[in-house]
Amino acid sequence: MRELHQPGQLHPAPENFIAPSLLDDITKHGLDAQRRTFLRQSFLAAGTVMLAGRAHSQAIDQSAEGDPAILNLPPHSTSLGNPVASSPYGQPSRYEANLQRRESPGLTRVGAASVSFSPLQGMFGIITANGLHFERHHQGWVDIDPSQHRLMINGLVKQARVFSMDDLMRLPSVSRMHFIECGANTGMEWGNVAVPTVQYTHGMMSCCEFTGVPLSLLLEHCGYDKKNGKFILAEGADGSGMTRTIPIDIALDDVLVAYGMNGEMLRPENGYPLRLVVPGVQGVSWVKWLRRIEVGDQPYATKDETLHYVDLMPDGQQRQYTSIQECKSVITTPSGGQTLVGQGFFNISGLAWSGRGKIRRVDVSVDGGRNWRTARLESPVLSKCLTRFNFPWTWDGKPAILQSRAIDDSGAVQPRLNQLRAVRGAKSIYHNNAIQSWQVGINGELRNVHLE
Repeated sequence: MRELHQPGQLHPAPENFIAPSLLDDITKHGLDAQRRTFLRQSFLAAGTVMLAGRAHSQAIDQSAEGDPAILNLPPHSTSLGNPVASSPYGQPSRYEANLQRRESPGLTRVGAASVSFSPLQGMFGIITANGLHFERHHQGWVDIDPSQHRLMINGLVKQARVFSMDDLMRLPSVSRMHFIECGANTGMEWGNVAVPTVQYTHGMMSCCEFTGVPLSLLLEHCGYDKKNGKFILAEGADGSGMTRTIPIDIALDDVLVAYGMNGEMLRPENGYPLRLVVPGVQGVSWVKWLRRIEVGDQPYATKDETLHYVDLMPDGQQRQYTSIQECKSVITTPSGGQTLVGQGFFNISGLAWSGRGKIRRVDVSVDGGRNWRTARLESPVLSKCLTRFNFPWTWDGKPAILQSRAIDDSGAVQPRLNQLRAVRGAKSIYHNNAIQSWQVGINGELRNVHLE
């Protein structure tokens, strides 16, 4: 029988989950027993406010006379509704106000909140609404005047050029759907910290249709050095001076210089007016507020790729430039913090993705990985994009453990947590693509557990 590390009682979310000093210690020394205990207690305090209300719906008590909600016309069926002018920019229903990004101020080294998580438990399909796209900032977000913004391309090119937004938007554009995932997504699971809901385990991930100019077109336009140009350096215009090295073969493949997201301009928190889209690669390389691209002959070893976003290995060495987001999946409903209302049929639904290509198959287990059955993949199934899967399940009221396991078209299989730790140890923060487990109690409540 596998050991279960279970979270305790849920409490209202605290103002700060993790102190910056603690994260510094984790980065340098990994997660020891004391730090694991503190993190577990902190994240378990995330309250029920983010839970998906749809899983808590109550059965309707229908009397012999019938349901009054269907027999009696409500006021909105007998009166005039609101005019279109009352809301020039559409907003969600007030009854959906609980579905929102949630912050975790203490996760990063800056004082202000710089991480917010997408509510995966309450979302459908594969596209993330712009207002629910996760956020990660290194020096806060900025709202830049597009008429004053410029993109420079320099380095190993025949002619360095500066592009205005008007210059870029008159060029041939493409639109593609891709997922973006922070390298630290699911990071707390490394150290036996069972955070309560899928919003906090996997919510630093979103998927959108991005529109922009292929970077390859701009590099060709500037005459990049095809013999010596091996890497590019992407630089953002925010106060952190975010810079990332990207191999030239990736840059020339499917990278976009994007200005559009889901049919409208980028939101300021997502890089308006210009960001890099690097499909399949961790989100930090999707440089926001993009202002410069330099072509070089070697990796640039900047601060955010030598000190941060590195993997601490069991032997104490730091693994650098591990950018690809590996094959991964998660059940989003039913999931941690939700409750099954009565025995019977439930649709198990979730998301799968891979930075190496398309999802080929997703298997689902309801007994902690002892038996697996193939789920149904919903179309479209696209490369480096989220794929929605569904699986029919009849709950008999007994304890269960729900898991999903993705397989991509490169043949990669999503690993169990102990398989990943056998190679990577338990001191990492980044690139955790292990199978996620949700335990169903006899009362129907679901919680995050770790199966060793």
